[in-house]
Amino acid sequence: MTNDITHSTANDTTGEADGWRSDRIGSALRGANPSVLRRLDAGFAVIGDVQFLPGYSVLLVDDPDVQRLSELSRDRRLRFLSDMDRLGEAVERACRRLDPAFRRVNLEILGNTDGFLHAHVWPRYSWEPDDLVGMPVWLYPRERWSDEAYALGPRHDALRGAIGDELDRLTGP
Repeated sequence: MTNDITHSTANDTTGEADGWRSDRIGSALRGANPSVLRRLDAGFAVIGDVQFLPGYSVLLVDDPDVQRLSELSRDRRLRFLSDMDRLGEAVERACRRLDPAFRRVNLEILGNTDGFLHAHVWPRYSWEPDDLVGMPVWLYPRERWSDEAYALGPRHDALRGAIGDELDRLTGP
């Protein structure tokens, strides 16, 4: 099972060419990545290409040459981890408000496929299949990752807005 964030065949929700998917960080830095929710201290909060678990988000580091957490200075490392915490809490708050079946958030820094530092934020729900609800998300059937029924699209605008609003509320002094 792949764990990269570029695996989806979902359509670009802005009508632009799909080129931003091959340079997610560079396109975010240029303001051309339509999945960006907010610019954070050490990266970009983005909503995932697939939404079979509504609210799935990713934190992208803001330097495309950084492959591992250990490559960041201690200060930048702590800022990235703080951003991951902030995105996780924003997803939790938004998903809890939008779906009473929300259970928890899983945070993961894997990096097995994509060559840049990123963290996955997975909301988990009590309506998930019994055989998967307690397992890693990566065990979901491969079809879920490419099924157009789960592709990010305009129907996720309220969810995007809710996560973005929570990120704004969590901005500290």
